[in-house]
Amino acid sequence: MSRPLAKAVKETLAGPNRRQLTLALLKPDICSNENLPPRILTAIAENGLELIQQRDVLWTNTEAGEFYSEHKGKFFYERLCGYMTSGPFKALVLASPDAIKGWRALIGPTHPVRARIFQPDTLRAKYGLTDTRNSFHGSDSDETARKEIHFFFPEFKFEHFK
Repeated sequence: MSRPLAKAVKETLAGPNRRQLTLALLKPDICSNENLPPRILTAIAENGLELIQQRDVLWTNTEAGEFYSEHKGKFFYERLCGYMTSGPFKALVLASPDAIKGWRALIGPTHPVRARIFQPDTLRAKYGLTDTRNSFHGSDSDETARKEIHFFFPEFKFEHFK
């Protein structure tokens, strides 16, 4: 099956009311400024993403290590875990017909400097600090979103979003 045809079949099967889920994290540097989370939530709503669930999180080193286990041994792992345990952050479940792509487009490239140059209207361009302290996280696939949402929201009812 050709790619365009496969995409059309997938969209037809999904139907017009399909809502894809993604996990979004507003990392500690965002949450340390009480004025920023409301701005981010407004941007989320203005970009057609529905906030389904949220919670405040304060991680231990063990929890950060568990979430980022795929990066263990990489040069940035310790810095990333240290950053994510430096203060409270927010975990959000977002939904829209194309939530993963929509959220990732809103936050922009991983590296804030590149975001400022190539996509200056993105959230990372506006608020990101460095490649590690980039202010946001977004799931990269349906499978990853499901796993990550379950990590933060173990009781989440996925069957309501098929």
